[in-house]
Amino acid sequence: MAPGYRKRVTDLDYTIVIPTTGRENLRTLLAGIEAAGEPRPARIVVADDRPGGDDLRLPSSTVDVEVVRSGGRGPAAARNAGWRHAKSEWIAFLDDDVLIGSDWPRKLVEDLLSLGPETAASQARLVVPLPPDRRPTDDERGTAGLETARWITADMAYRRSVLAEVGGFDERFPRAYREDSDLALKVAKAGHLIARGERVTVHPPKRSGPLASLRAQRGNADDALMRHEHGVLWRQQTDAGHGRLERHAVATVSAAGAVALFALGRRKAAAAAAGLWAGLTAEFAARRIAPGPLTPGEVGRMLLTSVLIPPAACYHRLRGELKHRLSRRPQALLFDRDDTLIVDVPYLDDPDGVRPVPGAGDLLRAVRAAGIRIGVVSNQSGVAKGLITPDRLAAVNARVEEMLGPFGTWQVCVHDDGDGCACRKPAPGLVRQAAEALGVDVRRCVVIGDTGADVDAALAAGARGILIPTARTQPEEIERARRRATVARDLAEAVHLAVAGSR
Repeated sequence: MAPGYRKRVTDLDYTIVIPTTGRENLRTLLAGIEAAGEPRPARIVVADDRPGGDDLRLPSSTVDVEVVRSGGRGPAAARNAGWRHAKSEWIAFLDDDVLIGSDWPRKLVEDLLSLGPETAASQARLVVPLPPDRRPTDDERGTAGLETARWITADMAYRRSVLAEVGGFDERFPRAYREDSDLALKVAKAGHLIARGERVTVHPPKRSGPLASLRAQRGNADDALMRHEHGVLWRQQTDAGHGRLERHAVATVSAAGAVALFALGRRKAAAAAAGLWAGLTAEFAARRIAPGPLTPGEVGRMLLTSVLIPPAACYHRLRGELKHRLSRRPQALLFDRDDTLIVDVPYLDDPDGVRPVPGAGDLLRAVRAAGIRIGVVSNQSGVAKGLITPDRLAAVNARVEEMLGPFGTWQVCVHDDGDGCACRKPAPGLVRQAAEALGVDVRRCVVIGDTGADVDAALAAGARGILIPTARTQPEEIERARRRATVARDLAEAVHLAVAGSR
């Protein structure tokens, strides 16, 4: 290794984070990291996601290995516990069932050193070794899909600063499904790039039980969460494919209809419904059986689960839709001040010039009556420019409070564009400070404002954003908000959309 390259490697700071439930694969992976060459990670953080039990017994290592507990809340919570414990510039996530080569550290560092500042993450190239002497089973084909899947965190490195910016993994995803796509989509929406690296990692095929594909239908509830978080285009945005839920719904309704019609004595209609169910089920089973090994056991499993999967998929999707629709009610609404709550007057410093937008008072009273907290998040660069004194700003805000309050918190940035502060929108500082002051989860906040900076600040903090376009709102800001957030006609519609949880 050339001296210059060694110096660059030394400069790169990375920590490996491994979420685990204590499987034996973990020891194999740790042994592989120990046997691999340089450059060594700053540390390895093992996120133990078992609900309890004895401490993990880990092999000895020349690298500092730390164990953190995440309490059995799923891989999203485990990864969050791991990266938040680390301090390195880069966080390299590895699943505990992957296998790395002896050159993995060097390849990882080469991948990361090649990235520009606009790139937030590097994804490995996964290889799933399938049996050479037979066709793969349904489970094995499912694992093989990881080779071409987008944004899989089985081996993915993220900048720690970007993880902090978007709030990390969403811990409402309780299983290893969609949580990686959700994070990557948030990162992409925040304006960052995700690159595919050159390092190669092996992911052995899963060996699951006979009803594994049926249990996997629980992931349909996570699809509902993706829709609620990212809108109806989330599948296109994540390259997730169309899915079969619509056909499963038709098959399920046909089966239920056949039973109901038969009970009512309408045998011809029942036979037609049963025929539709049988045709859809046969097509589904054939599609799953044809690429497989055609052994009696595999064919039997596919026939049985092809009957059971459609109603299970529909049940879990409905369960997810109901759960996340109910949980979409926000805990707090955070309003921009000028051109959102009051008519905009540039650098307003006269309390007598405060004029609420039409209907603002009644809307805010209704929100308070519903038990939702309210705050204000406002950029006031006139102070930094010397156009408004702090006392006059306080007097104007007091007048707004008198006319429209009370507000649970006022978060005001008095800096200018070039000051480099972390609070001025579109930075997330004001939104996060408001959530903390109100004692709510920032992800349960909705920011309502009239500029793209309001929406960008919301998304960067992990909140929802709603844009109310005005004469000064730029067309590109409106278009960007339509893709990433919600656009409302006026304050009344914005409040309705926020409280209803609509995207």
